[in-house]
Order: sequence, then structure tokens, then C-alpha cells
Amino acid sequence: MHQSNIKIYQHLHDFHEVKESNFKKLLIVIIITTITMFAEIIFGIIFNSMALLSDGWHMATHGSALSITFFTYFIAKKYKNDTGYAFGTWKVEILGAYTSAILLGVIGIYVIYSSIERIFHPLLIQYNQALIVAILGLLVNIVCAIILNLGEQNHHQSIHEHEHKNNHNHDLNMQSAYLHVIADALTSVFAIIALLGAKLFQLNSLDPLMGILSSILIFRWSFQLLRDTSSILLDRDKNDLLQKEIRDIIESDSDTKISDLHLWKVGQNSYSCIISLVAKKPKELNVYKDLLREVHELSHISIEIINCKQ
Repeated sequence: MHQSNIKIYQHLHDFHEVKESNFKKLLIVIIITTITMFAEIIFGIIFNSMALLSDGWHMATHGSALSITFFTYFIAKKYKNDTGYAFGTWKVEILGAYTSAILLGVIGIYVIYSSIERIFHPLLIQYNQALIVAILGLLVNIVCAIILNLGEQNHHQSIHEHEHKNNHNHDLNMQSAYLHVIADALTSVFAIIALLGAKLFQLNSLDPLMGILSSILIFRWSFQLLRDTSSILLDRDKNDLLQKEIRDIIESDSDTKISDLHLWKVGQNSYSCIISLVAKKPKELNVYKDLLREVHELSHISIEIINCKQ
């Protein structure tokens, strides 16, 4: 067959679209976070405030995570049509979310270490100044969370759900950015509760205890995000419901059986599959592919037909 004719039957292998809105939302959040970070660090140095200084560096870690998310979107978009990526650049975003999850875990370790250190070596707390810092941090993170959530339909769904009919549009890369903002907001909320309790009721132990509680929640989010992203990176995202649907459609013909089925995720709502069929009277290849057209999650299908005659 002539080369030009072969091209007619070729198709693109990019199964994921990078949302332009994600670029804009992340850029706005990064700018807000960076300005707040520098303000806290500079004024912390000027006023000799460890509360301001430490919160500024803490915000810097979240700014780094948000930058990772933004960078992976940029790379995914830039190399969208690069044939070196067998199934598109979606996993670049997943790799970014995986890296961000590790950073989230590191932040949790830092928070729990600092909290335990405060239990054994309590410091004199400047309550009024610390409360201003905590409230400022909370307000900034609420604004950032609202920005990241604009236009998102599934932000409240659990990140460990895998029902293929209702949770495919969940962007794990954006989820990682959102979790960093929420984790930062959570530490601010706990800090406000602890500072008010210490100031009004002299419960100084509340400060490190709230830190430990927030770190436990941060570890939980980090673990869930690591589990979801690593499963995709290792092609371990086994979708039993989708596999059953494929088998039911193909094997509706009693003469045809699936001997081997490989299914892996190549986009938020896209799967690629390789199917080996065994039949005594096999049909044309296009017949089987037409049967699977109703399975909208399948973006790339390869079928091998084995003629099994008695």
C-alpha cells in the first residue's frame, strides 16, 4: 500500500486536552501566593517576627507545589503532538501531581516535627501578631481555593473513587494544587483556634496539638494522592466495571470469547485497550470495533482475532 494511503488510516494519539482555564487560574493563585510569601518574609525580618517568617517560608513550599502543577500543564501542552509520547502527554500532569503529593507529605513531616519540638521546648507566643498572620494566611488561601474551584464540577468528590461512569473528569493535577491550598488553609484554621485558646484560656498546649492534628490530615491527603497517581503511572488503574462492559458486549455473540484483555488509562476520561478474541466463525474486524463504539471511554482499540476451528 502506498505511503500516502496509509496516512488516511492513521489517527492522533493525544487523548487528553489541557484546559486553558487551568493555566489562568493557577497563574493567578501563584501570583497571590508569591506576593503574600514575600510580604510575610520581608515584614517578618523587619519586625523580628518568627511567626511571620515561618509562615512565609511555609507558604513558599506550597508556592513551589503550585509552580510544579503549572509547569506540568505547560509541558503537556507544548509537547501535545510529539510522537515520542506514545499515548500523549497526560501522564506528565500525573507525574506532576505525584511529585506534588510527595511535597505535601514533606510539609506534613515538617509540621509534625515543629509541633513535637514545641511540646518539649515551648516558646513565648506573641498572640496578637500571630493571630493577624494566621487570619491573613486563611483569607489568602480561601481566595486561592475559590479561584481554583471556579468551573470545577467534581471538586467535592473523593479522590479515591474510581467508578468509571461518574469520576473520569477529575483532574488529579489540579486536585494536588487544590489540596496544597486547603492544607495551608487548614493549618491557619487550627492555628487560629490554638492561639485563641492559648490567649483566652491559657491552653498553650493547644498550639502543638493542633499542629499534630493538621499533619495527620495532610498525611492522609498525601497518601490518597500518591496512591491514585502511582496507580496511573504504573498502569495499575484496573477498572473492573469497564472490563465487564467490554466483555459483555463482545461475548454477547456466543461464538466469540475474549482470551486476553489489557486496559490502561491514557487520559482523564480515556482508556486504551488490546483485545484478543477467539471465535470459530470470526467476523470482520470492523464489526467488533463498531460494537465497542458505545463504550465512550475507549479512545484507542487494538484487536487480535484468533480463528479457532474444530
